[in-house]
Amino acid sequence: MKRRELLALAGVLPAWAQAADSSMTLPGMDLHDPFIVTDTASKTYWLFTKNHPSFSGQKAIGVMAYSSRDLKHWNKPELVFQLPAGTWANDGCWAPEVHHWRGKWYLFVTVHNESLPLAQPSPVPGQKTYRRSTVLAVADQPNGPFTLVRDGEPVVSKDLMTLDGTLYVDPAGKPWMVYAHEWLQLRVGAFAAVPLDDELRATAPPRELFRGSASPAAKPQQGQGIIVTDGPQLYRTADGSLHMLWSSWGEDGYFQTLSRSRSGDLFGPWEHLPVWLAKGSGHGMLFRTLEGGWMLVVHRPFKNARGKLYDVRERSNAFEILRQRIDLDLDSAPVPPATQKIGH
Repeated sequence: MKRRELLALAGVLPAWAQAADSSMTLPGMDLHDPFIVTDTASKTYWLFTKNHPSFSGQKAIGVMAYSSRDLKHWNKPELVFQLPAGTWANDGCWAPEVHHWRGKWYLFVTVHNESLPLAQPSPVPGQKTYRRSTVLAVADQPNGPFTLVRDGEPVVSKDLMTLDGTLYVDPAGKPWMVYAHEWLQLRVGAFAAVPLDDELRATAPPRELFRGSASPAAKPQQGQGIIVTDGPQLYRTADGSLHMLWSSWGEDGYFQTLSRSRSGDLFGPWEHLPVWLAKGSGHGMLFRTLEGGWMLVVHRPFKNARGKLYDVRERSNAFEILRQRIDLDLDSAPVPPATQKIGH
């Protein structure tokens, strides 16, 4: 390792000197479904997304990770997971998420194989059902390399079209995977949760949380009654209420919204709040900065997506978007929040 790199890792170089080695900013980083891990030990942000060979230099179906010290200057991404040959899946690696659990780092990622049809036909004319599932991989460090767990066995039944799995740990310390149940199989997409053991294996059948139609903001698409659900993320505020950040399609295109369980329980009852961020914004997640504040990252637009950053404030029972950080994401067409505050 070069002396400059060693000094940067040790935090000896000033911010401007560290940034000099970084050659990318968010407008030049093609990414979908961004997920950011804040590694306080190394003072590094890791941004995970599906592998793009033109960016990582690695031709693989997998996951790549950008790294940054300041959320503005990003290093060229590295391939951190590659879908092994011989597994049932042959495409995807959508919506990668990395979570710390019992001393290890687990990658949740969605893969599929359109040549493996499911017995249950799609209720949507002209569509088909096929194997699509969230699988797990594990590593010792947040930036991998990640190794496939249980040979790519899906967390829930292979007969269910599932995607965008996320780890949720309840107040008793019990892990769950919350995920989207695909509209291709239901017409009206849903969110569900499956209980896990300490090895992150399912211990019981999944239970549905709610359908996308429960939110007044989600509108049927394509004249076929389709309602999309994707990108669930779960966060608890100081009053103990549980919030789910998720995305769908509405009158203003792809959007980011929140639902809230006032009971604090994963199974609600859930109330569905107004659109939080619109105009093609979605599949976001909240993360803590190195300074301890909350930020939101989303992608926008849906096609040819780029990462966008927003400052967020946590109140006793609500999250509030304060402003878009155009000083960091360099967005030439910033989008204000659809509502200034979520909650009462």
